[in-house]
Amino acid sequence: MAHTPIFKGIATALITPLDGQGIDFALFGRLIDFQIEGGIDALVVCGTTGEASTLTDEEHRAAIAFAVERAAGRVPVIAGTGSNDTAYAIELSTHAKEAGADALLLVTPYYNKATQKGLVRMYNEITEAVEMPSILYNVPSRTGCNILPKTYRELAENPYIVAAKEANGNLSSVAETISLCGDKLDIYSGNDDQIVPIMSLGGLGGISVLSNLLPGKTASMARLYLEGRVKESAALQIGFIPLINALFSEVNPIPVKAAMARMGYCADYVRSPLTVMEEENRKALFALMEKEGL
Repeated sequence: MAHTPIFKGIATALITPLDGQGIDFALFGRLIDFQIEGGIDALVVCGTTGEASTLTDEEHRAAIAFAVERAAGRVPVIAGTGSNDTAYAIELSTHAKEAGADALLLVTPYYNKATQKGLVRMYNEITEAVEMPSILYNVPSRTGCNILPKTYRELAENPYIVAAKEANGNLSSVAETISLCGDKLDIYSGNDDQIVPIMSLGGLGGISVLSNLLPGKTASMARLYLEGRVKESAALQIGFIPLINALFSEVNPIPVKAAMARMGYCADYVRSPLTVMEEENRKALFALMEKEGL
């Protein structure tokens, strides 16, 4: 059965402005307003880019509740509540629902990993316990766990599993997933350099790191594609490649934190085991930002 997409276009995988004391909610609020006023289509809070893995339980819940309140219905808020502990994922997801989030982002289990059968069981357990629209997040380079196209086909039968953020980097696998799932599963690119390629296969847009810096321009790349202006959309995608490469020249979110600190939306601070950006990479990133007028 077809469903209404959570969003079409670009959702920003928000950084979490942190300092030695915790979350800087004043800067977080400014960042959310900057995104929405810039024309972004949705917001993702407490994902990889939001340093969810080193947020305390209290911070994680507070960040979700704050983002929902600050967005105030202007755009959908998608809460990162996945975990490698199914019971904890259910707890966090239940809180996100109570806080008023529009959807969940559920990463595959990392470190302990799972078989394909284990993935089906975990995702069904979480979504059936919480009963809200959910985006599966497949990023095997970080988790060591990959959702296969046939597994997506089985999961897409669950009415609460409506989309996937696909960051496995394999366009053939994405094409096979879309071929098997049809309109039962919306696909979003999880890699900034593959937004237009995945949209060309039928994807609805992307969940982006780049859009932290450039919400309007990143959103317009997807919007142009959806309007049928493919060449203009592709030109933006190609034009962004040097900046995207700089934003991934070190482990995400190290570079985007450096960039957003320069723009005044956070301190240049990442929690251990991450470290601040190397000077040489920082210079290259800032030079590209200046070219974009940032």
